[in-house]
Amino acid sequence: MDETYQTYINRVAPMTLPTHHQTQLQNIQQSAKFASGKPVSFPGYSVITPPWCDDPDNHDVYQRLQEYQEQLLDQLEPDLVITVPPSSFHLTLADLIWDRAYKDALAQNPQFDSQLRERISESFAQYRQSTTGKTSPVQLQLLGLSLFPRAIAVCLVPQEEEGYEVILQLRRSIYQNEGIVALGIEQQYHFTAHITLAYFGPIGPQLDREEVVTTLEKINQSWLDHPTPPITIQRAELRYFEDMMDYKRELDWPTVEI
Repeated sequence: MDETYQTYINRVAPMTLPTHHQTQLQNIQQSAKFASGKPVSFPGYSVITPPWCDDPDNHDVYQRLQEYQEQLLDQLEPDLVITVPPSSFHLTLADLIWDRAYKDALAQNPQFDSQLRERISESFAQYRQSTTGKTSPVQLQLLGLSLFPRAIAVCLVPQEEEGYEVILQLRRSIYQNEGIVALGIEQQYHFTAHITLAYFGPIGPQLDREEVVTTLEKINQSWLDHPTPPITIQRAELRYFEDMMDYKRELDWPTVEI
C-alpha cells in the first residue's frame, strides 16, 4: 500500500486547492465522533507524534495552527465545525484500532492492551535497527487547509524523500509485525500526513458551500503570504484516546526517536 515519494506529493498537494474543496463539499458529513457539539466515546490507540502540550520544540508551528483554527471559527457558519483543543494537535503516524473494533477486541481478549504495548515495543525496536543510517531530522512542510469527509485538517508533505522513507519504515515495522496482525490490526489507509483542526457538526440544508470554499481559499492564501515553518518529527508514541479530544500515555508505554 506504500506510495513513492513523488506519488505521495502528487496526491496530497492538490488537496489544498479550491477545486478539491468544491468536490469534497458535496460529500461532507457530520462527524459521528460528536453529538450536540460534545465528544462521544470513541476509544482506541494510534501511534502519533507528541501532542502540542508535550512538544515544545514545535510550539511556533502549533501556535500558527491555532490562529488558523480561530479564523475557521470566526469565518464559517456557527456550529458548522467543532474544534479540537489546540493542546491535542498532533500528527498520526499509524492508525491502529478504534471504536467498535477496539471494544470487541478487548471483550474477546482482556489482555489486549498489554499485548498491544508489547507488540508496539517490538515494532519500535525493529524500526531502530532499520534506520541506523538516518542523517537528518524528519521535517514536513505544512501546505494548507484541506477538506476531509468529516473534518478540516492541515495537509503536510515531507521536505525530503529520506524523511518520507523514514516514516514508511516506521509504518512497515508496525503493520508487518505478525504479532500486531494477530491482534486484528492491519493497515487500512495510505499515509496522508495531516493535523486535524476541527470536525464537522450538523450540515444544514442551507449551507453556503461556495462561502466555505472562499473562506478556505482566503486562509490558505494568507498561509502562502506568511509561510509556516516546517514541523520537525522527533518522536513517535503509542497513545490511547477515549475520544477525539485527548491522547494519553503512561510513562512506561513505548516511544521511539524518529
